[in-house]
Amino acid sequence: MVGYAAGASAMYTAMAGMGYAGTSSYEGPLELTGDPKGASVLILGAGLAGMTAAYELGKAGYKVQVLEYREKAGGRCWTLRGGDTYTELGDFKQDVKFAEGNYLNGGPWRIPTDHHAVLDYCKRFGVKLEPFIQQNYYAYLHNSEAFEGKPQRFREIQADYRGQIAELLAKAVHQDKLDELVTEEDAEALVTSLKSYGVLNDDLEYVKSDAVSLYRGWAVEPGGGDDPAPEPSDIISLKDIVQGRLWKDLLVGETIDHQQAIFQPVGGMDMIAQAFAREIGDIVTYNAKVIRINGTDTGVEATYVSANGGTEETTVTADYCICTIPFSILGQIENNFSGEMQSAIDSVYYETSIKIGLEFKRRFWEQDDHIFGGISYTNLPITLISYPSSDFFSDGPGVLLGCYSWGAASYQFNAIAPEERIEHALEYGSQIHPQYREEYSNGVSVAWHRVPWVLGCYGIWHDKAANYADAVKMDQRTLMAGEHMSDLPAWQEGAILSALNAVKRLHATVTGAEAAAPAPEGN
Repeated sequence: MVGYAAGASAMYTAMAGMGYAGTSSYEGPLELTGDPKGASVLILGAGLAGMTAAYELGKAGYKVQVLEYREKAGGRCWTLRGGDTYTELGDFKQDVKFAEGNYLNGGPWRIPTDHHAVLDYCKRFGVKLEPFIQQNYYAYLHNSEAFEGKPQRFREIQADYRGQIAELLAKAVHQDKLDELVTEEDAEALVTSLKSYGVLNDDLEYVKSDAVSLYRGWAVEPGGGDDPAPEPSDIISLKDIVQGRLWKDLLVGETIDHQQAIFQPVGGMDMIAQAFAREIGDIVTYNAKVIRINGTDTGVEATYVSANGGTEETTVTADYCICTIPFSILGQIENNFSGEMQSAIDSVYYETSIKIGLEFKRRFWEQDDHIFGGISYTNLPITLISYPSSDFFSDGPGVLLGCYSWGAASYQFNAIAPEERIEHALEYGSQIHPQYREEYSNGVSVAWHRVPWVLGCYGIWHDKAANYADAVKMDQRTLMAGEHMSDLPAWQEGAILSALNAVKRLHATVTGAEAAAPAPEGN
């Protein structure tokens, strides 16, 4: 709701204040000392949290086994490519038809500079990264109810909004209207800085000029030879910018998780998942749907059936368990967790989100609009269009993230069939890029509340202060981990940090117990 009312930048600021965004506490590779004496650990879930735990515990000498519901590792670190098939709740089946090399990151799609754990594992595991372009001054800001529905270049709104705000402030200072706030000496320095910051003339005015056009663009671009002389461009009035609400998304690229440099794995986000899977080796049982978890004071056992509809039950046991199953799913699995843990599980709901990837026959956004990477923002239900940050200038087809929405808009998309979602994405996107219809090839959507193995995008606590401490505690030799067990939910960094914390606490329990008494025997 914050995002809808005030823009994406305000939403991210609010998320940070509520503990849903922030910088990482990662301090470097984990070093576990002490002999686990052959203790075994069962890990439920092969997302990034589960695989981080498996990797670190395996290195430390634990006997590790992992149960994973899906046919492959990664969890929400998930990339859809041509040839993939995905079936969501409601038996909606989608066949991905993207050309070779094209993809949609169904879950996370960027790695901030301050997510040190993810970046460190990528470096150690040889995952090649490339820049993700968050903010592009050639991209568009769009409000269907302003400027006759025509999109405006980001750089024009940015320059004109900044310049005219600077003009108002500079004139107020120059006219001694802020004497109670600044000294005379500071006022002079402030006016000087505002002239530079806002590109104001000597009369403290932001006006059409060559200097201003260096920031917002020219009406006639500079040329060579006997080409026409460059002409400065007209300025959009502050009134039109304010009433058109195109200021809403100017600051998204300046929030701490979106400041350049930002990265993405070359070839898709699941390159990280594939690297983790290679590192942990052949310890994962795939297509394993956990139906029962039973813990005691001496060990943990989990029972599973085939996720492909099987009924034959298999039970595995271990001395300890790290459970990374999303609480939206865990709450439906038979278990004997304590009442406090069950209350914590029940207190987490999962945010909705919708992503739609659209493949077009050519990269018209580059060829026609000169947009290379970055994001255009709109008040339409699709919320944004993100342009690929790779394969620039290629002649073949390309994939846009044609919709990434939350809240009410996401629920509306979730409620209709995939082919209808695509149609709406094309309808809305055409208001920004008229080439959509002619150039469209195929598409795929991910409605996160319909994803069977998570039923939502990320976990949100109803009352974190009341329940989180109980969820963190070891409950009958089980520790919880995952993005929902962190102060960085919805981020891969949060999942990894939670796993590292669980591993350290589990290891401390095992090695600490050894000092006073023999380690418990495996079941």
